[in-house]
Amino acid sequence: MLKWFLPVLFFNILQSSAQEELTGPKLLEKAIAYHDPNGNWKSFKGKMAILMSTPDAETRRTQLELNLPGQYFKSSVRKGNYTVDYIIDKGECELLLNNSPVIADTYRDSLQITCERALKMKDYYTYLYGLPMKLKDPGTLIDPKVGKKSFKGKEYLVLKVKYDEEVGSDTWYFYFDPTNYKMEVYQFFHDESKNDGEYILLSEEITVNDIKIPKIRAWYYNTNDKYLGTDDLVKAYALD
Repeated sequence: MLKWFLPVLFFNILQSSAQEELTGPKLLEKAIAYHDPNGNWKSFKGKMAILMSTPDAETRRTQLELNLPGQYFKSSVRKGNYTVDYIIDKGECELLLNNSPVIADTYRDSLQITCERALKMKDYYTYLYGLPMKLKDPGTLIDPKVGKKSFKGKEYLVLKVKYDEEVGSDTWYFYFDPTNYKMEVYQFFHDESKNDGEYILLSEEITVNDIKIPKIRAWYYNTNDKYLGTDDLVKAYALD
């Protein structure tokens, strides 16, 4: 009886271990369960106020309005004596300078008031503030293997992400606390063999509509740890 029981027990232990193995997709699901436990990001409607500080430069103030189901994005940026509004409404672009439509090419060139920039800002803000949920978007390639790495003296579970060619060419790494799967660092490379690109340290949180969003993002170069700047999400709230 014992001779029969031991092999079966050993097989069951191996099978249980295999079932519990943490894969890339499973890690992503756990991280999303921490940051967006009720799946509210896809229906997010809200406003955000962001302060961006960089060395030897004036602090930039940005007001965002997002309505993801309504396909609406608005970024209002204060630049010196100017306020520039970039609006994407169901694919249609509108540009405002001090609340007036932008027509003159002079303003478009000198202040970068273009629809191309509006689209880039939309993609930039919805991607970074929608992480890690945005890693479920089409074209995202999740590495099945979960890495383990020490970064700035702390051990992390690491998710490697690439993208379909038409989506993006950078390689990204996302660092999660192994105890609760909170996202605390992300890092990208244009060419990993050259150690280029940047890493971003995340700290503090703002909770909006049960979504835990990193409040502080501090940016550094991968090559030399040079500090680039900080984004501070000073305020965020949901809209009805």
